[in-house]
Amino acid sequence: MFKGKKQEETNTEEVVDKAQQETGAQNDTSKTEEMEGAEGTQDTVREASEDAKSGAEQEQKAEPTVEEQLTAKLAESNDKYIRLAAEFDNYRRRVAKEKLDLISTAGEDVIKGLLPVLDDCERALQVLETATETEAAKAAKEGTELIYNKLMGYLKSKGLAPIEAVGKELDTDFHEAVAQFPVQEAEKKNKIFDVTQQGYTLNGKVIRFAKVVVGI
Repeated sequence: MFKGKKQEETNTEEVVDKAQQETGAQNDTSKTEEMEGAEGTQDTVREASEDAKSGAEQEQKAEPTVEEQLTAKLAESNDKYIRLAAEFDNYRRRVAKEKLDLISTAGEDVIKGLLPVLDDCERALQVLETATETEAAKAAKEGTELIYNKLMGYLKSKGLAPIEAVGKELDTDFHEAVAQFPVQEAEKKNKIFDVTQQGYTLNGKVIRFAKVVVGI
């Protein structure tokens, strides 16, 4: 009887020890899991902190400093100034050229109106050269030459110049062919051998084309 009771007590102690061992193992497992969770949380916090720090550094690098902003504004202002100065210089040159052109051709219309007078003087001289050599004809010729020379001298002083034509090759920039005439000599082909109306330039600009007869 006592032996059976003792055996029961021994079994009870073994059960209690086993339960305690299991409880201790569970506690150790929980502690291990808690430690691992804590370490994971610390890693997460550390990574978040590093990401925040990296983002702050990138933002700091992305945002230019006050000195960089002022330098960029100064460069932009200098570029605008250079462009404006270049545009103004071009405008000044263009206005100066237009002014010179206006001065050089200011009397163009007046001179054009005087060209028929020159034509009449030239025709009068041609007639007088073929007239009888009398005192009246000689005086008329000299008087007409005087008028013609004075008028031509004045117009030349204003920039008028006759266009050379006779013996020259036809140049459509200065000549206007009004007739063609067959010629035998090869050197006279496409050459001007007669002028029906004198052409003129004013300060290098053609104000009347020379009307010419060209050999073919």
